Amino acid sequence: MNIAAIAFTERGQQWEKVLNFPVDRGVPVMEWTRTHFDCSDALLFIGACGIAVRAIAPLIRGKTTDPAVLVMDELGRHIISLLSGHIGGANDLTLALAEKTGADPVITTATDLRGIPAIDSFAIRENCAIQNPAAIAPVASATLAGTPVGVAITERTLKAPFPVTLWLRPRTLVLGAGCRRGTDPALFENTVRQFLDNCGVSLLSLRALATIDRKQEEPAFVTFCQRYRLPLLTSDAETLSKVPGIFHASPFVEATVGVDNVCERAAALHGGTLLTGKTVRNGITLALAGEAQI
Repeated sequence: MNIAAIAFTERGQQWEKVLNFPVDRGVPVMEWTRTHFDCSDALLFIGACGIAVRAIAPLIRGKTTDPAVLVMDELGRHIISLLSGHIGGANDLTLALAEKTGADPVITTATDLRGIPAIDSFAIRENCAIQNPAAIAPVASATLAGTPVGVAITERTLKAPFPVTLWLRPRTLVLGAGCRRGTDPALFENTVRQFLDNCGVSLLSLRALATIDRKQEEPAFVTFCQRYRLPLLTSDAETLSKVPGIFHASPFVEATVGVDNVCERAAALHGGTLLTGKTVRNGITLALAGEAQI
């Protein structure tokens, strides 16, 4: 976890020796917060809680994107999980740093106080994407009230089985892809969306995009991976050619890149079982592999 920390006083900065990660000091706190908010997994403010609140207030967007934010007083008496307790992991990090520093952890989320598992924490632990975060609150409220709740954990795009259903998408699928050089990123994204719709699976269930190494800087692939925070997995032609299985061979592709098929072989190499074979649209080839049964 990438943790950025700042202390408001010299005494607070001394916790750097215990925490074993850098603690900044002497930087304007508002400027420091703007710099680290979007590129850190967690922010730790060592000092007054009010200063931390004012620093993060203009930057807060939502529970699915905000980093974990913690506050510890300079004496190390208390450490507070302030923001993104579940999805951002602030509650777990608070407990971990409390054990390291000897501070009393302060956690205020109702489910944790009642000993009830939080569904959004469960989603993160199980590497699931949350498709409809707006349902987290009503599902949590129903859980606290002891009434039945609806949670669907599936890659499939199905009808909601309950009046209020929280959709969790396991990240189990690898999209194999090939395209012409210079393919428009918007065209690529639209083609992928149509392909996944036809497969009946959610885009949020993708865990990676896979292709040949000579396409590692293809703008369409890079843009897509950046937008959906997916790793771009690449392999050379020799490695792809050794992937076991029966694939749709193309003499033209083999003459061009050195292997008879890119999308299926790349998907199978990194995803396992080939679920949907080579599909060609708009000069783009796509295939899907993974653990799911679709």
